[in-house]
Amino acid sequence: MKNKHSGAHYLLEGLRLIRQPGLRRYVIIPLLISTLVFAGAIFGISIWLESLINWMLSYLPAWLDWLRYLLWPLFSIAGVLIIFYSFSILTNLLAAPFNGMLAEAVEQYLTGQTIDTGGWKALMKDVLPSIASELRKLLYFIVRAAPLGLLFLIPGINLAAPFIWALFSAWMLTIEYLDYPMANHLLHFSEQKKLLRQRKLLSYGFGGSSLLMTMIPVVNFFAMPVSVAGATAMWVEELKVMGPARTNHS
Repeated sequence: MKNKHSGAHYLLEGLRLIRQPGLRRYVIIPLLISTLVFAGAIFGISIWLESLINWMLSYLPAWLDWLRYLLWPLFSIAGVLIIFYSFSILTNLLAAPFNGMLAEAVEQYLTGQTIDTGGWKALMKDVLPSIASELRKLLYFIVRAAPLGLLFLIPGINLAAPFIWALFSAWMLTIEYLDYPMANHLLHFSEQKKLLRQRKLLSYGFGGSSLLMTMIPVVNFFAMPVSVAGATAMWVEELKVMGPARTNHS
């Protein structure tokens, strides 16, 4: 992870960056959104699981009540997967404008160069376009996730399905978080994907590390701001020179 050209390295760099005095204020709102959404998801899924298990056991004899201790772990795993995907999609959708501000501040911190995106007034104007961008990425995800999901139903191939799904999730998280610094330079979604495909190992290394961080309890509260900051560092050091020259505006 300490290899400078490893995608995982930039997640560690993101963790360092969000602790810098000049950047902490940009982390507060994304972190608050992450905490509220994740806490709400945990509370909701625990109530749902308890109700579901009680409903199932109500149709069984009392002596089979011990199945409760078997069902809880199995259903909890399914619940974690549900939380993971809903958490990632919803938090990034809500925090999109603020993540753009964080990416801007991190790039200015790293380069010393001002990026004129218009400040907080532009942030408010950018709410709808940012949400539209997130919905476009969501559509991109759904169109590809649906056929990949079918792999779990095909005997033989379903053994490889979890690994294929993990690679796809890593790619999606890379697209998600690199979008913020790239969008600040007016790179379109198609240009972003083309650029990231040129550095596949770097992209998958970063996305895979972000995926792992998102799945660790408590640590996942910080996954979004850390990933945005790390993605911005990766953009500055690895990808910016490869991208088309653009002039940003407010």
